[in-house]
Amino acid sequence: MKALLVNDHSGKPVMEMGEVKEPIPGEYDLLVKIKATALNRADLLQKRGKYPVPEGESTILGLEMAGVVESVGKQVTKFSEGDHIFGLLGGGGYAEKCTIHEDMAMLMPDFMSFEEAAAIPEVFLTAYQSLIWLGELKDKETVLVHAGASGVGTAAIQLAKHLNHAKIAVTAGSKEKLDLCRSLGSILQINYKEEDFAEAIRNRFGENSMDLIIDFVGSPYWESNIDCLSMDGRVVILSMLGGVTVEKLNLIPILRKRLTIRGSTLRNRSVEYKKRLTGEFWEKTEQLFKQEELSPVISAIFDWNDVEKAHQMMSENRNAGKIVLTGM
Repeated sequence: MKALLVNDHSGKPVMEMGEVKEPIPGEYDLLVKIKATALNRADLLQKRGKYPVPEGESTILGLEMAGVVESVGKQVTKFSEGDHIFGLLGGGGYAEKCTIHEDMAMLMPDFMSFEEAAAIPEVFLTAYQSLIWLGELKDKETVLVHAGASGVGTAAIQLAKHLNHAKIAVTAGSKEKLDLCRSLGSILQINYKEEDFAEAIRNRFGENSMDLIIDFVGSPYWESNIDCLSMDGRVVILSMLGGVTVEKLNLIPILRKRLTIRGSTLRNRSVEYKKRLTGEFWEKTEQLFKQEELSPVISAIFDWNDVEKAHQMMSENRNAGKIVLTGM
């Protein structure tokens, strides 16, 4: 089958079309003809050799997909040939076909396109895990989502609003991105390039007002994040795009405010963990997607032959929401 493979012979890695063996499904697996996949920043890191592939997973890029079931393993009971499904992958989305355990697959609603479905798994499961499992968000709490117009950010805003009726603040770097966040349900939009987010939050919500913060930036936001958190506040760190080292760390606020600080990735979680996460997520949100109260935000759709253009768009941070590849 065809797949997009990394060619780094020139010293600058690029994607090129190649041929690989078709994956063989196990007893509980589905063999899927991929119709669309979506980009994640992990793809760019793996392309540059900076994101090790978890043991046993495909070395092909691509952490999510939507497609048509071609065949099913002997023990599969939930899906049949011809079903339209989507789901999270440990790798292998940049290819014509993939395999997925039946408990990791979700049945596409009739109205949903393959492009829309492919834009859901990684960001919505990451956001759900961060808000509900790790962040323990409660009804009507206040949450700050950094990088609110990112794929995970747009998913987190929607989930916090519709599952927990949260009061949501966001940071982003342009008027267009802030307007998008407002349309999804945030009530405070902060342009981090023009104002200090901690001050903006104090002015709107008061001192020590954030129950939960979802952070992708890392060290530059550490002190302000801690300042903004409420008593028993939580921060979930998903990435460190701005830096990894906090030079002067004051532990007193962590103790005084009884803060919880958690970090997480999703790809290297166990298959059993991902099965439980997928099952609970879809149980809680399927009707919301069918009612179109939840929906993926798609910034651009590229033919998979134009994957380098798609990667460039993401690396330059020009997308608001997901970038999708199709045409497999």
